Amino acid sequence: MDTTKANNPQKPQIDNNQILPRTDDIESQSDNEIQVEAIHDYSKRAQWLRAAVLGANDGLLSTASLMMGVGAVRQDAKTMILTGAAGLVAGACSMAIGEFVSVYSQCDIEVAQLKRQQKASKNGDAYQETEATEKKLPNPLQAAAASAFAFAIGAVVPLLAAAFIKEYRVRLGVVVAAVSLALLVFSGLGAVLGRAPLVKSSLRVLIGGWLAMGITFGLTKLIGTTGLPV
Repeated sequence: MDTTKANNPQKPQIDNNQILPRTDDIESQSDNEIQVEAIHDYSKRAQWLRAAVLGANDGLLSTASLMMGVGAVRQDAKTMILTGAAGLVAGACSMAIGEFVSVYSQCDIEVAQLKRQQKASKNGDAYQETEATEKKLPNPLQAAAASAFAFAIGAVVPLLAAAFIKEYRVRLGVVVAAVSLALLVFSGLGAVLGRAPLVKSSLRVLIGGWLAMGITFGLTKLIGTTGLPV
C-alpha cells in the first residue's frame, strides 16, 4: 500500500473561472446599466419636452385657426391681426393658469402621500427622505411660466406672417405656409429629442394642423354666408 498518497492526499484543483467573474460578463452588465440609464433619461426628458411642444403647437394652431376663421369673413389685415393678438394673450393666460392649477394639485397629492408614508414608517430617516422628495417636486409657478411662454412662441408665428401682407389672398397663403413650416419644425424637434419616428410624427402634426385651420375657415365662412350680421 502506498502510504505517501494516503498521508498526502491531492488538493482539489480550483477553477479560476468559477471564482473570478468573466470580463465579458462585466462588460455586458455595464452595457445594460448604461442602456437602462439612457432609457430613464429619455423618459424624464419626455416630460418637459411634451409640455413645451404641446404648448407651442397649441399657440400656433389656435392662433392661426382664429386668424383664418376671422379672415374668412373679414379681409382687412387689422382685424385679422387683432384677433390673433387677442388669441395669444387669452391662450397664454389660460395655459398658465391651467398648468399652475394642475401642477399645484399634483404636488398637493404627492405631499399628502409622502406624509402618510412618513407616519406609517418606523424608519427614523423617513422625515429626511420626505423633505428631499418635496424639494424635487415641480414648481407650479415655473411650470405656468414655461407653458405660457411656449404658447406665446407658437402664437407669434402666424402674427408675424400676417403683419406685413396687405393682399388678402396672399396673406392667407403666407399664414398657412408659415404655420405649416413651424409645425414641421416643432414636431421634428420633438421627435429628434424624444427619439420618436421623425417622418411619422411630423406628418401627423402637419395634417392635424391643416385640418384645424381648414375646418375653422370653412365653418366660419359658412356662418358668414347665412346672413348673420358679422
